[in-house]
Amino acid sequence: MRKNLLLAAMLSTLATSQSFAADLPGKGVDVKPLQSSIAEEAFQTLLVSRALEKLGYQVEKPDEVDYNVAYTSIASGDATFTAVNWQPLHDDMYAAAGGDKKFYREGNYVTGAAQGYLIDKKTAEKYHITNIAQLKDPKLAKLFDSNGDGKADMTGCTPGWGCEAVINHQNSAFGLSETVQANMGNYSAMVADTLARYKQGKPILYYTWTPYWLSDVLVPGKDVVWLQVPFSSLPGAQKGVETKLANGANYGFPVNSMHIVANKAWAEKNPAAARLFAEMKLPIADINAQNARMHQGESSEADVNRHVDGWIKAHQAQFDKWVADAQAASK
Repeated sequence: MRKNLLLAAMLSTLATSQSFAADLPGKGVDVKPLQSSIAEEAFQTLLVSRALEKLGYQVEKPDEVDYNVAYTSIASGDATFTAVNWQPLHDDMYAAAGGDKKFYREGNYVTGAAQGYLIDKKTAEKYHITNIAQLKDPKLAKLFDSNGDGKADMTGCTPGWGCEAVINHQNSAFGLSETVQANMGNYSAMVADTLARYKQGKPILYYTWTPYWLSDVLVPGKDVVWLQVPFSSLPGAQKGVETKLANGANYGFPVNSMHIVANKAWAEKNPAAARLFAEMKLPIADINAQNARMHQGESSEADVNRHVDGWIKAHQAQFDKWVADAQAASK
């Protein structure tokens, strides 16, 4: 009798488990995420992956590719999604790869992402520099010369990120080509150089964005200051976008939002994932905090996965609601 009851209970449990698995909308569906080579993007990408896994999707480890490769790969169906679509910074790449005809993009995953140019506070105050256009003066530009050519050396960004197109465009539009050299290359290496110069007490001029750990190390208002620009000027699809803020300040870049972008045909076949992508929201302050932990040494794959698990645990009710709403959308 006891054996029969035990067997019945086991069969009931197995049937319930199989029924639950069958209810998962992502069961048997593979997902391939993409991100750039910026290691700090892993946190927001893996958070999306975790939610997809809860829905039953088989999610691969994110591949690191250039942004333009990510868009073309997702458009062609060779990859599934990216969680780091910057708008409007990536508008040209997004449009070139097919735009709304090829991509599913709903909701705002991250809002309030700022960008711009900064210099060390000591130099800014000593020479009263508040606007990047002041570097048309060769004497002021020479303060930031790190290689002896007489031009200011600006830490730009990595080619292919989208920011390099804006920086190069503005360097010309603001009449700085003769006095400012906007350097493009490996951003991490260039930032290491910039930090070294700062620690030596030398003037620094650089581009950066938020969320990123650098602004926790060189704190705006304390260690460095944001420079304004003389007028709004952006290239390509961003042409005509006003960058002046309501308070009259103009830092040259509009405040961006970040979106989860997926292959449109795939999203149409997977309404649960589409609903999830549209609903997920991640506070920019949480990304900054996680990125700072990475800079402090917690940057291994295991560390980042632990950060993701910790965030989910601290926001379990919100996370569970995303998954429940996504599952309901599949019925």
